[in-house]
Amino acid sequence: MDPARRSTETWRSHILRQLKHRDLSQTSMFQDLIRFYTQLLEKTSLTKAVLSSSNRRDCADSSSSLSSLQEQTSWMKKSTGELAYQVVELQQKIQIKTCFLQDQQDSLQVEKRRLGGVSDACQTLQKQVDHFNLENRKLKEDYDSLLERQRWAESKLREQKVQEEEMLEKMLQLKNQAAARMNNRNERRSRARQATLQKDLQTAARSKVTIDSSSSAPSSRSTSPKPELHVSRGRGQTRLFRSASVASPRMFSSFRELFEKRRGHSVSSLKEDLLYPVGFCVSARVPARSLQVLEAHEQGINAVRFSFSSDLLATGGTDRIVKLWELRAGSLTHRTTLDGSTEGITCIEFDPMGQKVLAASYDRSALLWRVDDSVPKVALTGHSRKVTAAKFTRVSNQVVTGSLDRTVRLWDLQRTACVQQVEVVSSCSDLVCSENIIISGHFDCKIRVWDSRLASCTQELPAQGRVTSLDLSSDRRQLLICCRDDCLQLVDLRRWSNERLCFRAEGFKCGSDSTRAVMSPDGCYLAAGSADGAVYIWNVSTGTLETRLPDKHSSSISAVSWSPSGEYVVSVDRSRRAILWSDI
Repeated sequence: MDPARRSTETWRSHILRQLKHRDLSQTSMFQDLIRFYTQLLEKTSLTKAVLSSSNRRDCADSSSSLSSLQEQTSWMKKSTGELAYQVVELQQKIQIKTCFLQDQQDSLQVEKRRLGGVSDACQTLQKQVDHFNLENRKLKEDYDSLLERQRWAESKLREQKVQEEEMLEKMLQLKNQAAARMNNRNERRSRARQATLQKDLQTAARSKVTIDSSSSAPSSRSTSPKPELHVSRGRGQTRLFRSASVASPRMFSSFRELFEKRRGHSVSSLKEDLLYPVGFCVSARVPARSLQVLEAHEQGINAVRFSFSSDLLATGGTDRIVKLWELRAGSLTHRTTLDGSTEGITCIEFDPMGQKVLAASYDRSALLWRVDDSVPKVALTGHSRKVTAAKFTRVSNQVVTGSLDRTVRLWDLQRTACVQQVEVVSSCSDLVCSENIIISGHFDCKIRVWDSRLASCTQELPAQGRVTSLDLSSDRRQLLICCRDDCLQLVDLRRWSNERLCFRAEGFKCGSDSTRAVMSPDGCYLAAGSADGAVYIWNVSTGTLETRLPDKHSSSISAVSWSPSGEYVVSVDRSRRAILWSDI
C-alpha cells in the first residue's frame, strides 16, 4: 500500500475513535436528565390514569377521595416544579455542552484541514525522497565508474613507472656504453699521439735542427711557414736535417705533448691549469654601424658570448642548440653546432682557453662541450627548475650554476658531481665569479656575495629592482647590475658601499627578466639591449648616453656581448637575429 494512503487511513480511524469517545462521555453526562424526564412521564401517565379512574367511580366516592386527590395534586405540582427547575438547569448544561461540542467540531475541522496540508506536504516530501534516491543511485553508479577508471589509471601509472624505470636503466646502460666507447677511442687516440710523438722524437734525435735567425715570429693571426727539408753532403755522407722558425707550431705542439700528462677520462687538459688570459684591449671602440645581420637560429636567441681570444662567438636560443661562429675580418662564419640540450639555452660561457663551452638550459641542467665536438662531454643535473646561469670559476675544473629553484651549486667537473649547494630565499637570475667569491643576482632585488670556501653568504646588497644580469670588469673591480627598473648600476667591489653609479636613458626599457647587459673590456662603456630593439651604450666616466644603435632589430634585444679585443659588439634578439656592430 502507498505510504500516503496508509497515513490517511490511520488518521481516519483515529478521528472515529475520538468521536465515539466523545459520544460516550457526553451521553453519560445526560443520564440523570433522561432518568428524571422518564420519571416525570411515568407520573404524568399515572395521574391521567387516576383521573380517569376517578371519573368512573361513583359520586359517592368522589367526596371521600377528593381530599386525597388534592393532596396528590399538590404533591404533583410540587414535583412538577422541581422537575421543571431541573429541566432548566439541564437545558443550560445542554447549551454549555453544545457550545463545547461546537468548539470541538471547529477544532476538528481545523485539524482536518491541517491534516490535509500535512498529507500534501508528506506527499511532496515523499516525491523529493524518491527523486533524491534516484539521483543517489545515479551518483553511486557514476562513483563506481570513476572508481573503476581511477583503479585503471593507477594500474597504467604503475606500468608507466615500471617502463620509465626500465627505460632509464636502459638509457644509463647506453650512456655507460657510449662513455666506455668514448674512453676507448680517447685511449686509442692518446696512444696514437704518444706513438707519433715518440717517432717524431726519434727522428728529431737522429736529425740536426738548425734555427733560422733571420726568421721572425709570426703574429697571432698568421700561420707559420712549413719547415723545409735540406740535403747536404759532407765527407761522403748524406745527412737529413730540418730547418724551422722559433715560433713553429709543430715544435710547440710536440714539446707540449711531450710534457703533457694523462688525466684519465677527465675532460680537462693541461691548458686549464694556466691562469686566466690577460686582456690585451687598450681602448675599446664604440660601435657605430652594423657589419653583418644574421638569422642565426630558427627561434629566438637568449644568449651570446665571445671567447677570450675574440675569434669565436657562441649563440644559444630556444631552438635547443648552441652555434659557434668564427670572426674573421669583420664577418661571422658558422663553424659548428653543439646539440644535446632537450630545451632552450639560457646562458653561455667560454672557458679561459677557449676550448670548452658551458651552457645553462631550461631542462634543469648545464652542459659542457668541447668546441671541436658537437656531443656534450658533461651534463650537470640536479636542479629542480630551469638553470638561469652557469659560469666557470677561477679554480680549475669548477663550475657554478644558479637556478630558479633557489639554489646556487658548485660542481667538480672531474667527478661530475655537486660539491656545494647553497639554499637562497629567492630565485637566482645570474652569477659572476672572482677568485673564491661568487656574486649572485636574485629576483627579490638583492645582490648576494658568497665565499665558496665557506659555502655561506658574506654580504647582501640591495638593488633598485629585480636583477636580470651581472657582469664583471676585466680587472674584477667593478660590478655591472642590470635591473627591471630600466636602470644599469655600477658598483665598486673594492669598497662595497651603497654608493653606486646609475645609468638611464630615455627610451631604454629592460625587455625581460633575463636581459643581459655587458661592460666593455676596458671598463669605459656599458652596453645593453632595449625592448624597442635598439642597443644603448653609456660612457662610464661621464655617466651619459654615448650612442644608440637603432633600426636593425625587429623585437626586444635579449643579450649583448663585447669582444675582449674591444673591436666588436654582437646583439641578439627574440626574433632569431644576431647583429655584428663595429666602428670600422
